[in-house]
Formats: sequence, structure tokens, C-alpha cells
Amino acid sequence: MDAILNFLPYIGWVLLAIMILVFIHELGHFLFAKLFKMRVDKFSVGFPPKVIGATVGGTEYVIGLTPLGGYVKIAGMVDESMDADELAEEPKPWEFRSKPVWQRMLVITGGVLFNIILAAIIFITLKATYGEAYDPAVGAVLVNESSVAYEMGLRTGDMISAVNGKPVDVLEGLSGMEELLLSDPLIIDVDREGELIRLEGPRDIMTRLNQSGGDFGIDFDPSIIGYVSGASAADQAGLLPGDHILAIGDSTITYFQQITPVLQATAGESFTLRFLRPDSVNTAVSSGAVRLPDSLQTVGGTSWEVSIAGSGSADGQVVLGIQQYVRLKNYSLGEAIISGTSDTWLNTRMVASSLKRIFVGQDNFRENIGGPVMIAKVTREAADMGAPFFWQIVAMLSITLAIINILPIPALDGGHLVFLIYEAIARKEPSLKIRMVLQQVGMVILLAFMVFVIFNDLLKL
Repeated sequence: MDAILNFLPYIGWVLLAIMILVFIHELGHFLFAKLFKMRVDKFSVGFPPKVIGATVGGTEYVIGLTPLGGYVKIAGMVDESMDADELAEEPKPWEFRSKPVWQRMLVITGGVLFNIILAAIIFITLKATYGEAYDPAVGAVLVNESSVAYEMGLRTGDMISAVNGKPVDVLEGLSGMEELLLSDPLIIDVDREGELIRLEGPRDIMTRLNQSGGDFGIDFDPSIIGYVSGASAADQAGLLPGDHILAIGDSTITYFQQITPVLQATAGESFTLRFLRPDSVNTAVSSGAVRLPDSLQTVGGTSWEVSIAGSGSADGQVVLGIQQYVRLKNYSLGEAIISGTSDTWLNTRMVASSLKRIFVGQDNFRENIGGPVMIAKVTREAADMGAPFFWQIVAMLSITLAIINILPIPALDGGHLVFLIYEAIARKEPSLKIRMVLQQVGMVILLAFMVFVIFNDLLKL
């Protein structure tokens, strides 16, 4: 009961996401039908009972109470309504069945196409508006000891050189899971204390990732300064963005998250800080753009050392006044279109690959299938993180909806498409009786599947 009560706040966000996806999907069917001058009797977002509706231009526009789907009723088409009375008569010019096969194929696939287009628009808009931020894939990795990465042999301190043959700098910090799921098996090349090692991921990696909350278990956490606060201890000591901290006192620093506990251990006393300064920062210094304090001195090559007086905050914590370097990539509109389209293709491949892994038994079915309850949970969590994360989830759900709908299952768009492909090859329609029976079988399968995934979601909660 507590799990169900905790779930209630999620409903609003998931309804918004589902209504957007369903509307766009049905709009694709509707606009292609109108383009080819087919009569559309009803455009419904949501299933019966009807909440509100109005008839305009011969089409009834409806919002249904059950927001788990929608439909467009096109004259002369066998659909979810199972209404075949008019099919006993001769085809009318405005009916679906009187149109060429290629036009009917476009009408059937219109929803899938529009869902993919929606995802592309979202990805492009996100790239153009927010750019892309990620931790640079440099230095040794941190590995969670209860993670998939640890199971496959990765260890803290490993230097990852390539994933599935691609250099890590090309993967922009392994910010997404796409590369982890698009190869079978997953191959990661690492340098461990000078020894080159090739590691292979588990066959059921998607199941393992779901069990670990989607976290592969590695983190690039270089101790590189991205921002120095004005008038802070770091600012007064002459530290600059781009400096790579190597040691604080006698403590070696490898990861940024090590800095805070080491600082607290100084108890506010003075300490030395050693760091590397890249050529780009040295150029700014030598040009006179930056003036350094006299206490800053080189310790061989580009290694620097500075003595820092103890510094504290209001709550007694020792602070330097620095933030970690995060790589931010901004996109022009043209670049956003290219990158957003690429993201759409990459995520479409990832979703399709994930479904394939489930259906061939490579990954656990129950662990990897989510229904309305899990969608609500993920959508609410994304919304809580901000608009970009919410729209990212909507884009992924749109791609998933498109791929599921194109599966060759009767009652789905893919099932209708199979009938049309048969007609195009055989030069005749499959019998109405067979189509009606398969539609009914498909509806039963879908309803049974929906009951299963909802029950499975509740068990997961």
C-alpha cells in the first residue's frame, strides 16, 4: 500500500509524457490519411470512456479517460474497433482500402515516423539550447566494487584506452550507455600499470545494468580544476582553471573526490599543493594575462608547488574555492541538427538491440521489461532533475513506442504492415476473416501483456 501511495505523485508527469507521445503518433496516421484524401471518422487520444469530444469537418476528435494509447479510425480499414460492416460493400474512393498499397503503407507507418521525428526534434533542441556537459575521459577510472564494471574485471586505477575498438575520447567520457549495449560482447581495453588488458562484458549485460540501477560502475574523476572562486584560498595561491592537482601535503591526489577529505585532514593548518599546469594555461601566464603570486614556484618542468594558508568556511570546513572541470560543448544550429539526428539514430539502434537481446533470451525478460508504473517512476525522477532530463526521457520513450509499434504483431502498426506487404507481393488482399481473427488474437496478446507488465512493475516497486 505504501508503494502505491508513494507512486501517486508520479501520475501527472507520466500522463503528460504519454499524452504527448500518443498525440504525435496518432497525428502521423491522421495527417497521412488526410494527405491521401481518406475519410477519418475519429481521432482519439486515450481509450474509452469518452471524456470530451467534438466533431469538426466530419472527424470526431476525442479525449478518452484511459490514457494508455489512442487511435485514428479511418474509413474502410480493419482496426482496433473490429468494425467490418462497411467492408461488405464496394470500396468508396475515400476509403483506406481503395487507395494504392504504397499510400496505405505510409498511413500505417505514419505514427512510427512521427515518433522518430519527435525524438529527433527533442534531441536537436536540447543540443541547441543546452549544449552537452560531461566529465572528460582522462586519467585513471574509479570503479564501484559492486558494479558490472568490477564484475567484468575493471579496477580502480585502470586507464581505459578503448571501448569496442573506439578510443575513449571519441566516446566523450562514456556519458551514455549506448556503446555498452550496441556490441555483443562488450570489449574494453585497459592499461593497468603498463600492462595492456582486454576485458569482456557479461552476455546479459542489460540485465546486470538494470539490477544495478543503470550504473555501469566507472567514473572518470580527474583532479582538474574547472573554476576558481574569486578571493578564495585557491585564487590567492594563483591556481587557475586547467591546473591538474597532484598532491596536497604528503597525500597523493588522483581523483577530484579525494581533495575534500584530504583538505579536512589539514585541520585548517597551512599545507603545500603540487599540480601540473598544461601548456595552454602556461601560455596565458607567460603572456602576462595572468599574474602569479611570488609563493608559486616550479618543481621541474610543468609541475608547480604552492604553500596555502589554512582556509575555512562558516561551518568549519576547510575549502579551497575550486570546482571540478566539466567539459561543455556548445552547438550551433547546424551542429545541433547533425548531432541530434545522430543521437536519434544511435538511441534507435540501442532500443532495437535491447529488445532483440530480450526476445532471444540473452537478457532476462522480467528484469528488462517496464510498463506504465516504471515509466511513471523514471519520468517523475527525470522531471525532478529538470526540463532537459524530462524531455530526454520523452525522446527515448518516443523511440521505444515507435519500435514496439512496428513489431509484426496483429493489432499493432507492424501487423497491419505485414498484411500490406503480403498484398503487394501476392497482388491480393489476405482474407477478411483471417485479418479479423488475427486482430482479435493480437488484442488478446496485448491486453495480457499489459496486465503482466503492470503486475511486474508493482513487484519491482
